[in-house]
Amino acid sequence: MKRYETDGAAIYRRSFAIIRSEADLARFSVEEEPIVVRMIHAAGLIGLEAGVRFSSGFVAAARGALEAGAPILCDARMVAEGVTRARLPARNEILCALADPTVPELAARLGDTRSAAAVELWRPRLAGAVVAIGNAPTALFRLLDILAEPGAPRPAAIIGCPVGFVGAAESKNELMAAPPAPALAVLGRLGGSAIAVAALNALASRSEM
Repeated sequence: MKRYETDGAAIYRRSFAIIRSEADLARFSVEEEPIVVRMIHAAGLIGLEAGVRFSSGFVAAARGALEAGAPILCDARMVAEGVTRARLPARNEILCALADPTVPELAARLGDTRSAAAVELWRPRLAGAVVAIGNAPTALFRLLDILAEPGAPRPAAIIGCPVGFVGAAESKNELMAAPPAPALAVLGRLGGSAIAVAALNALASRSEM
């Protein structure tokens, strides 16, 4: 007798069934619920749903942008590498500027982190893009500063899930208080690359779970 399930598809089905039986998903729309289930699955945390917030029209805006070929701008390599390329509807370009050689000098000039400086390099690709921030609160703060500038380019949608004890909760509160574009966030300290990627992969795939 095998001690554990060996069918990958069966593991996913049972996992999602457990999540749906234990998590409080009643307040989410039909379009939002599968995304939240994926996020809970990535975190392994029933209760995460309590902090998940969607602004109006987020799912339609994000999916529409992806299907139209919008680039995906990521704050960390972990986010960029976690995207399931086969799910992307239009072979969307995935960009993470953190390793750009100009970032250290730019960060020093700005007096900010490298994650924030890398966001500055998004400017030429920001209009109509899907943004996925899963690591650095400073990246989200910098994005919000850019979007507050007159005439700034607007992304199609923002996934704001930075994690941590300094600035994470504050950056997400600021995002969701007055979203500059349709947005999704996990309020509080929780977040992380895996959660941001789970939301992005769920948006990229319309298949049932």
